[in-house]
Amino acid sequence: MQQLKKILIVGGGTAGWMTAALLARLFKGRYEITLIESEAIGIIGVGEATIPAIKKYNELLGLDETEFMQRTQGSYKLGIQFVDWWKQGHSYIHGFGLIGRDLEWLRCHQYWLKMNGLGRASDFANFSINTAAALENKFMRADPKMVDSPIGHIAHAFHFDASLYARYLRGLAEAKGVVRREGKIADVTLRGEDGFVESVTMEDGAVIEADLFIDCSGFRGLIIEQAMKTGYENWTHWLPCDRAMAVPCARVEPLTPYTRSTARPAGWQWRIPLQHRTGNGHVYSSQHMDDAEAEALLLANLDGEPLAEPNRLRFVTGKRKQTWNRNCVAIGLSSGFLEPLESTSIHLIQSAIIRLVRLLPDAGFDPASIAEFNRQTDFEYERIRDFIILHYKATERDDTAFWRYCRDMEIPDTLQRKMDLFTANGRIFREDEELFAEESWIQVFLGQGVIPRGYDPLVDIRSEAEIEAFLGNVEGVIRKCVAVMPGHSDYVARTCPAEPVSAA
Repeated sequence: MQQLKKILIVGGGTAGWMTAALLARLFKGRYEITLIESEAIGIIGVGEATIPAIKKYNELLGLDETEFMQRTQGSYKLGIQFVDWWKQGHSYIHGFGLIGRDLEWLRCHQYWLKMNGLGRASDFANFSINTAAALENKFMRADPKMVDSPIGHIAHAFHFDASLYARYLRGLAEAKGVVRREGKIADVTLRGEDGFVESVTMEDGAVIEADLFIDCSGFRGLIIEQAMKTGYENWTHWLPCDRAMAVPCARVEPLTPYTRSTARPAGWQWRIPLQHRTGNGHVYSSQHMDDAEAEALLLANLDGEPLAEPNRLRFVTGKRKQTWNRNCVAIGLSSGFLEPLESTSIHLIQSAIIRLVRLLPDAGFDPASIAEFNRQTDFEYERIRDFIILHYKATERDDTAFWRYCRDMEIPDTLQRKMDLFTANGRIFREDEELFAEESWIQVFLGQGVIPRGYDPLVDIRSEAEIEAFLGNVEGVIRKCVAVMPGHSDYVARTCPAEPVSAA
């Protein structure tokens, strides 16, 4: 068995340096790792909001959470607020973590469904500490000693400056032996007999060979697509947005512990609060809105002074037909693109790196390992795709052609089965290792107005009085916990204040 010797990462940014930092730490010098990037090539910073899984990546790197927050101008995130998605004037929060607590074998929402049908249930947001705290702009880290309290089960993620995160990881990677090579790649050489990548040629004529090539070159897909012609699955018939504009603005108070996504006439606008600024962007369909109108709408809906000119992006929602092709693995935007509606961009980088480590090849590149990597990647992408489609499909909006298209479009069978099952009796089952937990599906279904016709029949084992008391207790305990939590701004200022930087 012949082992790999050289690994070449093509492209820096978040994807490249996340890959380099983790491989360098886990491989402990066993392989020669080189990363090529050019200062002349811009970085697409769409990944400033995350989901709780990012904590696992940071733990694998051995990062101190407080230092990480300070170095990246970070703030905490309890979930995502969706404004005007189901219908205009309505909002809900998809919060991380648990919903209430189970009563014997049934989940909390089943009892809520019965009382809601009777007109005797309060807002569903009151039954999760994450959503209730977010609405009050409260935050604290979970206290692991309080296992019997909602405070022991607060789930959080982060907002951070992606360029600062990449810079932070670069320092860690280089300290572990990763060699950074500045410059642009002029050519990619494939072996004639089998199409494997042999080397890349730099603009200055230098030839760099490797055994394993990791393509982190962004939308260009320099190796995976431009050189290897791998092919791409286009999902724009389900997710028609194909443009985005991003612009930072000045920070305003309060520093919210959640991302906000506001539906617009032909897409949606994100708002991501950081310590030194607020990140904003407008994702939209060019078939339903032109660039000038999209830019004007974005700039008119900032809550602080803009700090730069809007950065314009074009994309095609979908994924590579193979994210691992021969001896090239695509990670990040080179592997595919799902709009950042549920903050999955950085997670997809992280999961690809870990999947590669778990299926690390020898120099023979056994086809079974490659096939399993691609199978797992396809499954992950498709299930995240379905979750994002749900936000568009489950809407009562008919005020624009865009929303009428989304409401009336055909959807994947995998999503239709979930919708049909939930609509019947409020049931949802997580498949294999799909990313989003049952709690996430439940909150988005209910938040988007998908109210089941019925509930689990076993709910009726309990009397209405018992159910009312159970729900009242859950709501009351969460209310008391939120009351003692500090404000998010105060918590950040006290525990992880970043160094002041220029607003620009």
